[in-house]
Amino acid sequence: MEWGLAFAGIACLVVGLIGQGFEMRKIRLATYGNDNLASPNIFVDKRNFKWYALIGIGIILFYAAENM
Repeated sequence: MEWGLAFAGIACLVVGLIGQGFEMRKIRLATYGNDNLASPNIFVDKRNFKWYALIGIGIILFYAAENM
């Protein structure tokens, strides 16, 4: 296992998940307000795709570290 690559993958994964959570909160508050429930379509908002890419990169890096 390549430890540097694994740590980079875990860091990308954690930053992506936390960032995506904060971004979804901002989207929900801006679109639906504080008292309303959000639609499931909030996951396909275009502002989330950069976080999905970062999460995917983290998964790929960790998988590559495991197979080295």
